[in-house]
Formats: sequence, C-alpha cells, structure tokens
Amino acid sequence: MIQISSNQKKVAEEYLNNLLNKIKKRPGMYLGKASITRLKIFLMGYSIARGELGLDLTEQEKQFSQFQQWVKRHYQIDSNQGWDQIILSQVNDEKLALNLFFDLLEKFYLDNDKKLK
Repeated sequence: MIQISSNQKKVAEEYLNNLLNKIKKRPGMYLGKASITRLKIFLMGYSIARGELGLDLTEQEKQFSQFQQWVKRHYQIDSNQGWDQIILSQVNDEKLALNLFFDLLEKFYLDNDKKLK
C-alpha cells in the first residue's frame, strides 16, 4: 500500500484553487488562449480524470461544485445553461468572460466564507 504524507494530502486538497490561480495568471499556457469555454472544458477534463482515478472530491472541489447555483442566483437566471454560458452571455467575449469568471469566483468564495462564520 502506498503511504501518502500529510504534506501530499494538503497539496491534493488545495490543488484546484492553486490550479485556478495559475490559469488566471497564465491562461494561454493552460488553455491555449484566454477563453471561458476552454476553461470549462479544461475543468471538465480535470473532473473526469479525477473520477477515472477514483479520487474523492476535495473540500475545494465540493465548494466549487456549488458555483453553478451561485452564478444562477447572482444573475437571477433560471436556466439549464452552465456557469460558463451564463457568464459569457453577460459580456459576449471569451476573454472578458474568463476575467469575469475569476472576479465572480472571488465573490463566490467571499460569500461562502461569510456563511461559514
């Protein structure tokens, strides 16, 4: 059986937000170009890979899974559209939508922090 150190567990728990921060700083390196659609596809691949490996969701991933509903409430939209399409519909530009995603994500985490306190 493989032993996992507490440091490795911490890195695994914080990986999603660390990855998103890296993408925010250098979207072209991770997505090819700054695009909210490409980010959504990238994150779907990330999620599928973790599922294929049989990995449980981290706390960050569980929290992020609520982002879809938060975006719908934020824009008061009752739709089956994904968060990416809702955000894109607000600015009609892939790069601007990606920037808006990161702004909204920060607000989402701030709202969740307030609820936890």
